[in-house]
Amino acid sequence: MNNNCSKYEGLFTFSDEETLKQHIEECEECKLEHEKMQKVSNLIGEVKFYYKSKQRQARKLRAVCAALFLIVFTTTFGVVNMDEDLADNLAYNTLSAEDYGFPVDSYGLILVDE
Repeated sequence: MNNNCSKYEGLFTFSDEETLKQHIEECEECKLEHEKMQKVSNLIGEVKFYYKSKQRQARKLRAVCAALFLIVFTTTFGVVNMDEDLADNLAYNTLSAEDYGFPVDSYGLILVDE
């Protein structure tokens, strides 16, 4: 039968630090597991700066893109708004059946003779 201790995860997650330290001092398997966890924690601590600097760069890039979009949008909107001829050319004009020369009834539908 396998008599391995499986208390480390439960003590680490749910108990206080004193209880965990007492158990680590008594149990050799949990002591090894705790050492592994400390090594992983140290590795995470080493790469944390690199990861955060990448996040910072991504945030700066998003801010620059948003600013560039606003500048282009406001400039384009300003030019179109000030130049009335250009705004008239860009406006979408819908033509009706009557504009195309078809006979229409009072509802604006094409008149069909029977």
